[in-house]
Amino acid sequence: MHKGVVYAFLAAALFGASTPFAKVLVDEVAPITLAGLFYVGSGLGLLACFIARAFATRGNTADRPAMLTAADLPWLGGATVFGGIAGPVLLMLGLSMTPASTASLLLNMEGVLTALLAWFVFKENFDRRIFAGMLLIVVAGVLLSWEQIPVLGVPWGSLAIVAACLCWGIDNNLTRKVSASDALQIACIKGLVAGSVNVGIALALGYRLPPISTMLTAGVIGFCGYGLSLVLFVLALRHLGTARTGAYFSAAPFVGAVISLLMLGEVPGAVFWAAAVLMGAGIWLHLTESHGHGHLHEPLSHTHAHGHDAHHQHAHDFVWDDKKTHVHPHDHTALRHAHPHYPDIHHRHRH
Repeated sequence: MHKGVVYAFLAAALFGASTPFAKVLVDEVAPITLAGLFYVGSGLGLLACFIARAFATRGNTADRPAMLTAADLPWLGGATVFGGIAGPVLLMLGLSMTPASTASLLLNMEGVLTALLAWFVFKENFDRRIFAGMLLIVVAGVLLSWEQIPVLGVPWGSLAIVAACLCWGIDNNLTRKVSASDALQIACIKGLVAGSVNVGIALALGYRLPPISTMLTAGVIGFCGYGLSLVLFVLALRHLGTARTGAYFSAAPFVGAVISLLMLGEVPGAVFWAAAVLMGAGIWLHLTESHGHGHLHEPLSHTHAHGHDAHHQHAHDFVWDDKKTHVHPHDHTALRHAHPHYPDIHHRHRH
């Protein structure tokens, strides 16, 4: 299996599992406070990983990932505002009004909105099969929202979750712009900044911090479900492009839904299962997609971890192990060939 797909599925599993646990805490902690604690836990945990890795790679520059540059900061800043600050707050608000199993499946809308932005704003390639899969996921999301209307009137909980998904869709497309850089550094900065801002806003609004035990629990959930998940998601973006990564990430809500049913004892109705079938079919269409054609690689200079494959045939001025990936600035000359591929960092060509 393509390693980008593995990264995306692992990211999905971690994030999906965090939703029902967040549902348990949302009744105890104000939504904006909880969102902040999740990201603080994410940022601090990843900072510890970042420092540990720095010590482990001292004196070996070829093993160090490509760090962010000044040109990356506007993209990362926008991603942090939408995905790290606004998105989590909207999700916590939605969870406070929505069953966890339904909320988990509604999170599939993130993949849809991510793809729509990638296709029509950032001009990433798609075909009829990918579009059909996304259409099924949209219909499933509408069904889940419609189920709440007779009980709640306007489905504010569902709308808040969909708004969170839109924020994350913007976040994902902006993050793709910096995905060749160090995924751990990206996720760490995002967690520390977003967490500090949301906790600061919560305190300014008069909300109190919960007991230490609750904060620690939120921190662990945030580190796994937001921190490690984001690191894996960035790695998947690097290999798969934005829309495909979002499609594979659509498995996350099913993980959350299953855990919700087992852990919280929720009993879903027929509409829930119908939506689950539609979403499953939509994801299957994405997983079975294949894309290959003759294409031209324009000259390109960048820095990222790589081995020497068909796209990396350059000389070095240092000794390196050809069985390991390594990091250094390198140039790509123009190249025309044909093979199956994803819109990764080397395949962002026009069609």
